[in-house]
Amino acid sequence: MLSIIDKYILKRYLGTFSVMLLLFAPIGIVIDVSEKVNKMLENKIPFGDIAFYYYNFTIYFINSLFPIFLFLSVIWFTSKLANNTEIIAILSSGISFTRFLRPYIIGATIVSIFVLLMGFFIVPAASEGYNNFRYTYLKGNGKELMRGENTNVFRQINDHDFIFVNSFNEESKTAFNFSLEHFEKEKLTYKITASRIKWDPKKKIYVLYDYTKRTVGELNDVIEKSPEKNVAFKFELADLTPVVYIAETLTLGKLIDFIEKERKRGSGNINTYLVVLYKKYSIPVSAFILTIIAVSVSSMKRRGGMGMNLAIGIAIAFSFVFFDKIFGTLAEKSTFSPLLAVWFPNIVFGILAVYLLRNAKR
Repeated sequence: MLSIIDKYILKRYLGTFSVMLLLFAPIGIVIDVSEKVNKMLENKIPFGDIAFYYYNFTIYFINSLFPIFLFLSVIWFTSKLANNTEIIAILSSGISFTRFLRPYIIGATIVSIFVLLMGFFIVPAASEGYNNFRYTYLKGNGKELMRGENTNVFRQINDHDFIFVNSFNEESKTAFNFSLEHFEKEKLTYKITASRIKWDPKKKIYVLYDYTKRTVGELNDVIEKSPEKNVAFKFELADLTPVVYIAETLTLGKLIDFIEKERKRGSGNINTYLVVLYKKYSIPVSAFILTIIAVSVSSMKRRGGMGMNLAIGIAIAFSFVFFDKIFGTLAEKSTFSPLLAVWFPNIVFGILAVYLLRNAKR
């Protein structure tokens, strides 16, 4: 059962965090509008698309800066408790500092579950809408940039088939200089080539132009040619070059399946996809770590008052985000372990949380 003090602190925890979100989300929207309003007017973007973009932007913005908002809210209301000598009164009544942390941990648990569920089901859709709008309306050559590197694409699509295209056009669903090699027991059995391959979404088939199929025989090869041929392959052309932010747009189950499929294909972007997956779990855990650090830093009166606590809190919060971004980028662009990169900030700041908590108890 929660005591009156527990309910009081928990109410302040959740209330201040909610107010912080409601305060900073409109600020983020205003800043974003001021930066993009000229391009929106130039491109004559429909108001409905803009409104939907800012709905997605709000979710994306809150999810990205969630650790800062949580940390500052805990620093803020705990500093007020300390300045009003409420914490001294609570501890003087015989309650230990560990017991005093109980409502904070409950609050962190509620926030963590909320953020976890958002990351699994809500944020992916918001991320897709947010990024689609940016690449479609706000970036020069945005639709080409969405696909990243779409020339000289070589992919393994299953255990037996390898495909290659010289270039790929997303708008027309067409690839050029296509080839497919099929292997059985590490031996080439046939090879299909075409100067152009086009996906027909209505018939769910491919149209191959200048089609050639060479079937490898024991004595002689069999060659089949046709100026145009319809073929039903088990892959989509879009699978050759998925959008650069594809992992952010997938719910948990779809993301796990996608990573497994890309791993079998030998994709070079596996680390990027794994970083997105691991962050879905690491960010909610950071709520506990940052809560403990915030309480430890702000639970005692300081000569500089609340301003000093906020200054320390802002420095720690931005340091956490800095570490998170740096190591995430390091994992995406190098061979550095994605798992270690994603969890490294939590490990470092977890050690800091233990150290600060031990000092605060004294």
